[in-house]
Amino acid sequence: MTSNVVLSTQEYNVVGKRPIRHDGADKVTGRARYGADISLPGMLHGKVLRSPHAHARIKSIDLTRALALPGVKAVATAADLAQPEGRAADLGEGAMSNPRYVSNNVLAADKALYQGHAIAAVAATTAEIAEEALSLIDVDYEVLPPVLNVVQAMRDDAPLVHERLATIEDATVRTGGVLSGDDDSKGSNVANRFTFEIGDLDKGFQEADVVVEREFDTAPVHQGYIEPHSATALWNADDTLTIWCSSQGHFQIRDLTSMLLGHPVSKIKVVPMEIGGGFGGKTLVYLEPVASVLSRKTGRPVKLSMSRTEVFIGTGPTSGSHMAARIGAKKDGRITAFDVSLAFDAGAFPGSPVVAGAMCCLAGYDLANARIRGYDVVTNKQKTAAYRAPGSPASSFAVEAVIDEMCEKLGMDPLEFRTLNGAKEGTRRVNGPRFPSIGYLETIQAAKEHPHYSTPLEGPNRGRGVAGGFWFNGTGPASATASVNSDGTVSLVEGSPDIGGSRAVAAMHVAEVLGLDAEDVRPQVGDTDSVGFTSMTGGSGVAFKTGWASYEAAQDVKRQMIERAATIWDVSAEDIEYSNGAISHKSDPELRFTFREMASMLNGTGGPIVGRANVDPKSVGSAFAVHIADVEVDPDTGKVDILRYTALQDAGKAVHPGYVEGQIQGGVAQGIGWALNEEYFFNDKAEMANSSFLDYRMPTSLDLPMIDTVIVEVPNPGHPYGVRGVGEVPIVPPLAAVANAIHDAVGVRMNTLPMSPGAVLEALWEQNGKS
Repeated sequence: MTSNVVLSTQEYNVVGKRPIRHDGADKVTGRARYGADISLPGMLHGKVLRSPHAHARIKSIDLTRALALPGVKAVATAADLAQPEGRAADLGEGAMSNPRYVSNNVLAADKALYQGHAIAAVAATTAEIAEEALSLIDVDYEVLPPVLNVVQAMRDDAPLVHERLATIEDATVRTGGVLSGDDDSKGSNVANRFTFEIGDLDKGFQEADVVVEREFDTAPVHQGYIEPHSATALWNADDTLTIWCSSQGHFQIRDLTSMLLGHPVSKIKVVPMEIGGGFGGKTLVYLEPVASVLSRKTGRPVKLSMSRTEVFIGTGPTSGSHMAARIGAKKDGRITAFDVSLAFDAGAFPGSPVVAGAMCCLAGYDLANARIRGYDVVTNKQKTAAYRAPGSPASSFAVEAVIDEMCEKLGMDPLEFRTLNGAKEGTRRVNGPRFPSIGYLETIQAAKEHPHYSTPLEGPNRGRGVAGGFWFNGTGPASATASVNSDGTVSLVEGSPDIGGSRAVAAMHVAEVLGLDAEDVRPQVGDTDSVGFTSMTGGSGVAFKTGWASYEAAQDVKRQMIERAATIWDVSAEDIEYSNGAISHKSDPELRFTFREMASMLNGTGGPIVGRANVDPKSVGSAFAVHIADVEVDPDTGKVDILRYTALQDAGKAVHPGYVEGQIQGGVAQGIGWALNEEYFFNDKAEMANSSFLDYRMPTSLDLPMIDTVIVEVPNPGHPYGVRGVGEVPIVPPLAAVANAIHDAVGVRMNTLPMSPGAVLEALWEQNGKS
């Protein structure tokens, strides 16, 4: 039986409770509508032609035969999209800030840069006709040698993915430069090279009594969301465009589509459908601009939906990587120096999460001397997208693994080591900022005190590993409106697509302010014409930013309710107080209305009350986690079984503990899959050979124990209720925690992911001198 513990530090009336989620009934009864559920009169069906080659120049595309097929209404290619210059808006880690790259990833222009790269799209009266038409599109390819590995891609003699790509030196931007027309310098596959540094690294290693140095490799892994991408577009006769899709940010979809079509944002409305998982993978555009082009050409609505194989080969996994980590420490355990090198695979276009990985990997430690070097490297693989704490799981795998080895050499308890060196308020991170109030040491202490850590682990080939993790958490602009209904309920409209219970969390902010039950606040996600701009759902920022917007909208309601009562009673608003869902006069107890009573009077006493808020909060709180993993390794097969797992995390304040526990458990499950099984496997033709859930091995309930959680609450002083984002950091520690447990069990250090049965068995054979 799972054990979920909340170490609460402050109690509220609604915040911190566990109400039933508002969208639950629609979800469990099948009434919730997802992207593929849209069906419109006269709708056409679209299909996408994808490159069979990982690297090929597109010499010509002949659409004649496809357009002649009865039932085909339109075909789209890159010629139908803008090729914008300049720099796009900040789209987050893993995104492409060069607008032309965004366009060329949607539909290939001069070259196909990965197997599965979209080349053209067809709209026809049936999906079957559209599929047939794809085979009638004649593409003349000049096949080029691909490069699939970051180490190979960084070599001087490597095939160039982009002939005109120039390396940006010592910069933290997320894209490479482009060589000018008169610059005959050789291009590069390294789009960005940067360094974060603090102190004197050489001096630190000279002071060390023990030094550990290792290299690490990880493979690309997919987010594994259950719902494939789907988009439906209708280009109206009045030149307005409506798009129905599932995404993590419908305002971002609107803005990117506007950029790629050269169409004003004011003429584009994006309607957010329910989303069947995203984890960062639904933050980019793939189908939306294409469906829009086809609808513009035909004057009819067009739906495009991906198959599971298309999701794997046509969208973005997270980066593979090659990393090196070197740590020096005194005999007493004090770290004297840390040097980390991160080469991350961006895929076909610049923009891997290497910057975020560099920001996170050493953030948990108070270091006097440290350096982190990062390389953003393009290859002939799918353009990477964000995946839950993008960059941090891989980079932390390297750091936490060498820390474990250092603890072994020193004979020191790994949690004591982390306590000695752990970051705290005032610690300066290697990339510059100092921490405000954080809860890493409190989370480590909770791990020490947890029964899991002190319970003896009995039996052969069993081991226990621990690891820490960090994510800085996101924020951004957010909007909300709260309308008071005459029956005393509140209709809340906010702008963040809900992928983790955020509607309920937003409603709970409103309910707490107004002294209502959470069930009396009815939340919904508005389309781009119905609510103010709201940045995308990602980075563990929604509970913070949209929760805050909802809080401020409720405060606006409260102010207006007080003013209305003052008008009704003909007194000064300063003499009225609002407490526990009631408005009353401070000195006259006869003057009192409940919220419900007041709501019923609004339309007859001055009109409705609607609270509004637009925020862009900056005081986001960082998140830390510590995980404990017990494993058993079968020495005959190399199979690793997870026996017990405990995840401890500082949530600041868990608005809805049940959802926080679910986020933690889900992140752990994904991290274990990343550690043990998942990878993009490419054959000798540079084709992904496991592009289905049958062959791409994600964990099931049979592979995992119940995951224990401990929610530590060290409030974020920068939020009204102390909230810190929770969704990202749970995926960070599992990679290293499982690797460290495997070493504890059988004595081998696994420095390459995934740690599949075959990989573990080969390591055991090497350890035992077998071939």
